[in-house]
Amino acid sequence: MLYNTLQFGEDQAEGGPSPEYFRDLLSYLPAYYKESRQMIALQGTVGEEAGEFRFRVDEQLDQLFIDTATWGLARWEAELGLNTERTQSYEWRREMLRAKLRGTGTTTRQMIIEAAAAFSGGEVNVIDYPQESRFEIHFVGIKGIPANMPGFIQLLDEIKPAHLAYSFKYTYTVWNAVKPLKWQQAKAMTWSQLRTFTGA
Repeated sequence: MLYNTLQFGEDQAEGGPSPEYFRDLLSYLPAYYKESRQMIALQGTVGEEAGEFRFRVDEQLDQLFIDTATWGLARWEAELGLNTERTQSYEWRREMLRAKLRGTGTTTRQMIIEAAAAFSGGEVNVIDYPQESRFEIHFVGIKGIPANMPGFIQLLDEIKPAHLAYSFKYTYTVWNAVKPLKWQQAKAMTWSQLRTFTGA
C-alpha cells in the first residue's frame, strides 16, 4: 500500500488495482537477475507499488469528472450545496449533480428543459401559462414516469422561481401501439408495462 494513500478522505479507494496495472519489472533486467530470489522478491514488490501508484493516479483523475466519480461525488455535492445521499446509487447522485449544474444561474425555460432532460434521459417540453403563474413539464422522449422523479422535484423546487407552480405530463402508449400484441402476450404484461410499451 502506498504511503499516505488515504490522507485525503476516509471514503476513498473502494477497490484495488486490476492486474493490468502491474508490471513485470524483471523483464527489463538482464536474464541472470531472474535466478536471484532476492531480486525476484524486490522487483515483485516494486512492481506492485508502481501498479498501485498508477491505479491511484487514475482513480484520483476519475473523481474530477461527474461521469466517472465514485467516492469523489461527495465533494461535488458539497461544492454544489447538495445533500450527500450515500444510500443512493452513483448514477442517481450523478443525475442530481448534472441537473444542478444545468440549473445554475437565472432560471429560464431552457434551463428547466435541460434539467428535466438530464433526469429523464429524453426529450422534454415546457409549456408556460403566464396568466396562471405556472408551467407544465411534458416528458415526450420517454414513456411513463422517469425513474428519479423525487430527485428532480427536489431540484426543481430549488431552481424555479418561488411564485410559479408546476405540473407534469407524461407520455404513454396509445392503444394502436399495442394492437400487434396477441392476447397471451398482453396478458403476460403488467398494466405499467403496457402503458410504456414501445413495440417489439
